[in-house]
Amino acid sequence: MSRTLIPLIALLLGTAASPAKVEKVDMAAAILPPPAKPGKAVAPFVKYGEGRIALAHVRVIDGTGAPATDDRLVLIDGGKIVGIGAGSDSVPAGYRVIDATGQTMMPGIVGMHDHMYYAARPNLTSDGKSEPPIMVPEMAFSSPRLYLAAGVTTMRTTGAVEPATDVNIKRAIDRGDLPGPHMDVTGPYLEGASSPFIQMQRLKDADDARRVVAFWADHGVTSFKAYMNITRDELKAAIDEAHRRGLKLTGHLCSVTFPEAAALGIDDLEHGFFVNTQLDPGKTPDTCPDSGGDPTLTAMTPGSAAGAALIKLLVDRHVAVTSTLPVFEDASPSYKILPSRQLELLTVEARTAYLYGFARVGRRSDAAREELATLWTNELAMERAFVAAGGLLLAGPDPTGDGHVLPGFGDQRAIELLVDAGFSPIEAIRIGTFNGAIYLGLADRIGSIAAGKHADLLLVRGDPSRRITDIENVEAVFKDGIGYDPAALLASVRGRYGQY
Repeated sequence: MSRTLIPLIALLLGTAASPAKVEKVDMAAAILPPPAKPGKAVAPFVKYGEGRIALAHVRVIDGTGAPATDDRLVLIDGGKIVGIGAGSDSVPAGYRVIDATGQTMMPGIVGMHDHMYYAARPNLTSDGKSEPPIMVPEMAFSSPRLYLAAGVTTMRTTGAVEPATDVNIKRAIDRGDLPGPHMDVTGPYLEGASSPFIQMQRLKDADDARRVVAFWADHGVTSFKAYMNITRDELKAAIDEAHRRGLKLTGHLCSVTFPEAAALGIDDLEHGFFVNTQLDPGKTPDTCPDSGGDPTLTAMTPGSAAGAALIKLLVDRHVAVTSTLPVFEDASPSYKILPSRQLELLTVEARTAYLYGFARVGRRSDAAREELATLWTNELAMERAFVAAGGLLLAGPDPTGDGHVLPGFGDQRAIELLVDAGFSPIEAIRIGTFNGAIYLGLADRIGSIAAGKHADLLLVRGDPSRRITDIENVEAVFKDGIGYDPAALLASVRGRYGQY
């Protein structure tokens, strides 16, 4: 038989030439399984255990963008919100009453650019030099606790260096064996032939991209992320395989521009508009330029033809954008040193690396400061314009390396910086909670406060609808109706982030 006829016959017969049909992933079941009873390792961090709980006289920010409502009664039973009424309503029999006067309840944060690792540079010096290779140790112990302590009840790992570890951590959390948030585990970085990170697998070609997605989808990951040096063919193959399985793919891009990625069907773009390279001088197809997107963002404002066209393209094609302002905050003229309560969570080495980096920011030339300030200003304007045009903006911090952005604390800061960008506190909270749930397809379960939804909630002192920084004053974090103690969680990792 002619070799040229074999692929045709196979196609007609529906055999090897076509990928086998697969059942699409049930995202709700995968990310939000039935709650488990806290086990021995989790119990020390429980502040309010199983049972019926009534939060009385609490202010409610429901996450939908509606105004805050004062003096409410919120009833929790069986891991769900079962009622919301006036603070003057009688509490039904059998409920444990928590007087939440002066406190605010909001949905648990849905962190959409979180990680489970810390990027370390061997023998780092004060001038920023280090020896190769950059290493990325997994923070399997400290990261889940930091996220939960800060009010992150659901997170997307948005790129994994140890995907098997992340999957196993998620399963342990779901069983009640470890403390931590619900997890949308992203597979290994889908990276091209070159990468600055020695622990990242390099894709060989488009077929390899498809195989990698298929393998990790079969092994429990529920999303994927393309990285800086992927080619268009590899990206297209990865997107198609993910979509075939009912999964979404996002990207921290460079070699592929935002318009190219949108045309290929990508679901989400990471880092706001900072890493789009479409206007970079000398940009060639499938190659990441050394300029890394700075010329594009310098030229791109909402009022520019390119900026307006890009926003329209993304909105028309339903491509979400993830704002990660904390990781770029050192470009802001108002950048400040981290507070001591965050620095004390770091190892000596991680704290030293952070302080070296902070000092280098202070030594920048006036010209460099001006260039970075332009990037920062344009980024904030593009994010506002994207939302105004109907785009779905998500929020996350990108907590990696040098202690610059910490898990959990960075998620809070991402919401605060959205207010600096010009969003109201209520709008910023929606972006950091409900919008993430919408993207994940879980808005009927999490991301807002309503009867029947999961009791994934954040209780803080003060009123974030007026002072967004009150989001940091965490009193308790409810996940599946169990109230966790943030102070105990933080105490357990003090001095450990950067170690394990």
